[in-house]
Amino acid sequence: MHFVKAKGILSAKNGMNIYRGCTHGCIYCDSRSDCYNMTHDFEDVEAKINAPELLESILKRKKVKCMVGTGAMCDPYMSCEKELELMKKCLEIIEREGFGACIQTKSDLILRDIDILEKINKRSKCVVQMTLTTYDDELCAVLEPNVCTTKTRYGVLKELQKREIPTIVWISPLLPFINDTEENLRGLLEYCFDAGVKGIMCFGIGVTLRNGSREHFYSQLDSLFPGLKKRYARKYGYSYECLSDNNGKLMRIFHEECEKRGIMHTPDEIFSYLDKYESKEEGIQQISMF
Repeated sequence: MHFVKAKGILSAKNGMNIYRGCTHGCIYCDSRSDCYNMTHDFEDVEAKINAPELLESILKRKKVKCMVGTGAMCDPYMSCEKELELMKKCLEIIEREGFGACIQTKSDLILRDIDILEKINKRSKCVVQMTLTTYDDELCAVLEPNVCTTKTRYGVLKELQKREIPTIVWISPLLPFINDTEENLRGLLEYCFDAGVKGIMCFGIGVTLRNGSREHFYSQLDSLFPGLKKRYARKYGYSYECLSDNNGKLMRIFHEECEKRGIMHTPDEIFSYLDKYESKEEGIQQISMF
């Protein structure tokens, strides 16, 4: 890994990336795509070593409180965070300044900071978004080799439930010919329902592939699932959206099961919820897209 002193940390929509690159090793990762203009090897993680100072300066100057989002591009709880604690320091600043937080991760390292998350949520709103793709833990270890298993992530959701910290689950991607099955989907949904998640995001059963991420994905298929790359190439070619043949059936199951339980399951309602800042001290709500 390497370190930089960044010039800025918050985007116009109040999102931040403390790290660039990732060591989780997920074979399908979109963040490898050429369009993100990463100038270093993906596994050579770039850490914005001055992120906490930049964030504190910005939040102190903000006149309107908002939700601060992180994790959409690169997971803030990679193994390097154990020692660097950049995310932890940023959360402490968010809590101290009275802002809300939306965090997206696959890592159980987030439990290290659960006390801070609880403080943020008691004062405003803290939402943890957890990605689940593969109910079978042996297959999960193949597809997402350097991060905790789905069962462990389910345990994280249960711990957050105990603290009354709201959670959203992203079921994405479900890879054609690999984990795009009813058994896999229903297993993931049962984890979500038992953990009391507020919403589940699923844009479709399949995977998106761009230049950069496609080449890596196909090379991984060659290594891990011999013959499957040719099957993908025949069916999808260079398509961006690679929808499973099971998409229609599985998406009906997804929406029906969520509807039965009153769980948010459309992108519009989930993004609206994530974006809404709430001050529990003052009883006000503010909108701030991130």
